[in-house]
Formats: sequence, structure tokens, C-alpha cells
Amino acid sequence: MNLAQLERKLIAAAQANPPSDRVPYAFEKRVMARLAARPVVDDWALWARALWRAAAPCVAIMLLLGAWSLFVSRSSTSASDLSQDLEKTLLAAVDQDQPSDSAW
Repeated sequence: MNLAQLERKLIAAAQANPPSDRVPYAFEKRVMARLAARPVVDDWALWARALWRAAAPCVAIMLLLGAWSLFVSRSSTSASDLSQDLEKTLLAAVDQDQPSDSAW
């Protein structure tokens, strides 16, 4: 289809139907009422909804990792306990014999 011919037809149709000067009754009030009726976007609600949706996967991951750590600790052949290893490491400096004539 020829675009120039289509444009001429559309312009002729628009000129044949001139717009009316009459505005519908209370048009501006209806427009303002629709604008006021639109809900306001609440950013805090969006954040809260996203965090609540993320809570379930986080709990699932926590449970899986907790079960995995219990399974690994029970199935390991070494009798070493992580809490005992940590305590020995932290208290290693205290257990060493310190000379009594220290400068401190």
C-alpha cells in the first residue's frame, strides 16, 4: 500500500470529522477522581514482600546445611570434635609456660 495515499486518506477523514467544542459534563472531575483513585506505590511494602519471599529459601538452605554438617560429623572416623579443637587453639597461648620475670 502506498503510504502517501494512506496519509492523504487519513487527513481527509480527519478533516471531514472536525472535533466538537463540547466537553462532556464533569469531565475534569472524572479525570481527577481517577488520578486520585490510583494506588500509591509503597516502597517499604515492596521490600517487605521481597524479603518474606526470600525467607523460605534461606530457611531451606539452613536446614540442608545443618543436616549435612550433622551427617558429616557423625560419619567421620576421626574422634576430633570441632569445639574441642577451637578451644585448644584459642587457649594455646594461655597454656604455655610464661617466664615469671616478664616485662609486662
